[in-house]
Amino acid sequence: MARPIATVNPATGETVKTFTPLTPPEIEAKLTLAHQTFLDFRQTPLPQRAQRLHRAADLLEQNRTQYAHLITLEMGKTLRSAVAEVEKSAAGCRFYAEHAQAFLADVPAPLPGRAFVRYQPLGPILAVMPWNFPFWQVFRFAAPALMAGNVGLLKHASNVPQCALAIEAIFREAGFPPGAFQTLLIGAEQVAQVVADDRIQAATLTGSEPAGRNLARLAGDHLKKTVLELGGSDPFIVLPSADLEAALRWAVIARTMNNGQSCIAAKRFILSEAIADTFIEGMAERFRGLKVGDPMDPNTDLGPLATPEILEALDQQVQDSVRAGARLVVGGYRWPDRPGNFYPPTVLTDIPPTNRAYHEELFGPVAAVFRVKNLEEAIQLANDTNFGLGASAWTCDPDEQERLIEHLEAGSVFINGIVKSDLRLPFGGIKHSGYGRELSIQGIHEFVNVKTVWVQ
Repeated sequence: MARPIATVNPATGETVKTFTPLTPPEIEAKLTLAHQTFLDFRQTPLPQRAQRLHRAADLLEQNRTQYAHLITLEMGKTLRSAVAEVEKSAAGCRFYAEHAQAFLADVPAPLPGRAFVRYQPLGPILAVMPWNFPFWQVFRFAAPALMAGNVGLLKHASNVPQCALAIEAIFREAGFPPGAFQTLLIGAEQVAQVVADDRIQAATLTGSEPAGRNLARLAGDHLKKTVLELGGSDPFIVLPSADLEAALRWAVIARTMNNGQSCIAAKRFILSEAIADTFIEGMAERFRGLKVGDPMDPNTDLGPLATPEILEALDQQVQDSVRAGARLVVGGYRWPDRPGNFYPPTVLTDIPPTNRAYHEELFGPVAAVFRVKNLEEAIQLANDTNFGLGASAWTCDPDEQERLIEHLEAGSVFINGIVKSDLRLPFGGIKHSGYGRELSIQGIHEFVNVKTVWVQ
């Protein structure tokens, strides 16, 4: 059954507003507008595109509280983290407005005559985006895509339709032509129609592994490029030489940020036996002290999960894991009479290799904790997953740091810090966490024609 396109408050379960999916003729009209707009927009001078993108950043900053309330209403993250997301989206606009000219400049080649590489836009790009960062994920695609001269069509998650419409309105108010960035209020079953259209030149998706496989299959049938940022089961390795207090403080943040619903959140805590007991006790104590409640309340640490389905799936994973031998240290229950999609911060340990918590991504505030004897075991366990998005490791030993950097299988490795996206660095994964890169210069080059020119 198709998910309805609707705003449903995750903290109360109240349906706030529903939307009717676009009809095939309405989709056709938007595709036509996107194509026609691209033919002119690609000729727009870069300084003019940059001016508009700076204006989009202005609008985000001026209305940060309004947009943050909308994010929290639709997907349940705490209001302060929603404000931070809006501010990061504005920073993304400014970054590409300021750097795109250099990123897209012709690159000369040392050959006879005149030889160089030129970067040119492809056309309309479809972006299938997730609910967990409903502004940031979209802007980190849209800012480089628009600066490169492409136009965007957004198929956002069905539970954040008002965020999707607000983003379209921001780009229009910033001065971009109406067809430069459009929201498609459509269900997942309508994506195939859009991907198959000859006017769509490429697609990007951030979301689950099954969703990524499906989009890649559809795009492959039509020989269209994709960039995929999928799930993660990121390790958080702590070795005896680490600053344990700092590692503990950041471990709690890394597991509970965005209510535990982040692809790059730390999910598997791999601890040296020498410090494991101390670390587990400290984590459990801090988890017990977190305030779970209304995400609009500035004193709340942890809001609800985004949907009842996510709550049900997470609870089932925890219960199955405990029945199969994992030990519950803290949390691991649902409030029977509490409205909303709340789940307590939870710690699981003594997890056998056959356990669901060993192999699966836990998309919520549940930490899976493992003990290892040495660095070699830590690296082996960290890599024993189909995912490869990010990895965080804590050690003050330079030799250990180099071995971790070299041998951890992930798109990002952070030493003595938590995994995060930064505009200046490429972001993406390997293995089942996807392919391609967002952000930095690599991100703007994903959706361009890298044209070789040689004038002799």
